[in-house]
Amino acid sequence: MRFGIDLGGTKIEAIALDVGTPDLRRRVPTPRDYNGTLDAIVGLVAGLEAETGRTGSVGVGIPGVVSHANGLVKNANSTWLIGRPLLVDLGARLGRPVRVANDANCFTLSEAIDGAGQGFETVFGVILGTGVGGGIAIRQRIHDGPNQIAGEWGHNPLPWMTDEERATGPECYCGKRGCIETFLSGPGFERDHALLSGVERSSREIVRAASAGDPHAVRALERYADRLARALAAVVNLLDPDSIVLGGGMSNLPGLPSAVSARLARYVFSDSVLTKVVPNVHGDSSGVRGAAWLWPSDVKA
Repeated sequence: MRFGIDLGGTKIEAIALDVGTPDLRRRVPTPRDYNGTLDAIVGLVAGLEAETGRTGSVGVGIPGVVSHANGLVKNANSTWLIGRPLLVDLGARLGRPVRVANDANCFTLSEAIDGAGQGFETVFGVILGTGVGGGIAIRQRIHDGPNQIAGEWGHNPLPWMTDEERATGPECYCGKRGCIETFLSGPGFERDHALLSGVERSSREIVRAASAGDPHAVRALERYADRLARALAAVVNLLDPDSIVLGGGMSNLPGLPSAVSARLARYVFSDSVLTKVVPNVHGDSSGVRGAAWLWPSDVKA
């Protein structure tokens, strides 16, 4: 039995994952303090163990990473985790080893094992939401690198920028200008539509307007697909993954995988592009499922 925890900013979700049996999922609101978060995770695991009558391994996906240098959480949106020994504290509270990984890596791992990337050796997982992130899975194992930033493509500059993009590209919160995230995040998409039309709309409103034939909304969607193709072409040129799995709220834009696939050949340095760009299979369950899969079948807790 594998237990997975997805530690989000507003909710903590837990899953009991066992091949051949239905998944059991529970969730609670995320406490806004460190000790409360520990209590919530321990309570979720205890509850799942009571319901299943079984113990198992525990994996946790977080919006950040546990530093290899000092064992403390860094780069977490849930700021009360930063500088805390989450891995050690959870292991002590649960009485077993715990594995912790970035939530984008968990998404990628889930899709690589039994999702849209199943059967492929190298999978690049894409998160397109309020921010832009990603992860890499090679042979169904996370690759995070010595700096623990493998897959952080959102903070590279948008490739092959036009003069307009160079002139209007906003400054990123990281302090640089022209980051992929500033163009391909949800707020970036809405900003681009406002630049084209002079009208502020939500992403959903833009999609509805495009369906009704609004030329500015249609153009915003076309620009988004082309920018995503350019950004992913740089990934293909560097990593050459077998599959790219799209996730996050912006991945639900209608026809996005096919629109990107049709444009990739314009930018990839090859006479053909065999990399598959596909929607995810497990949706918002991928993160918690990937956390459970942090313990592969050949390793016991």
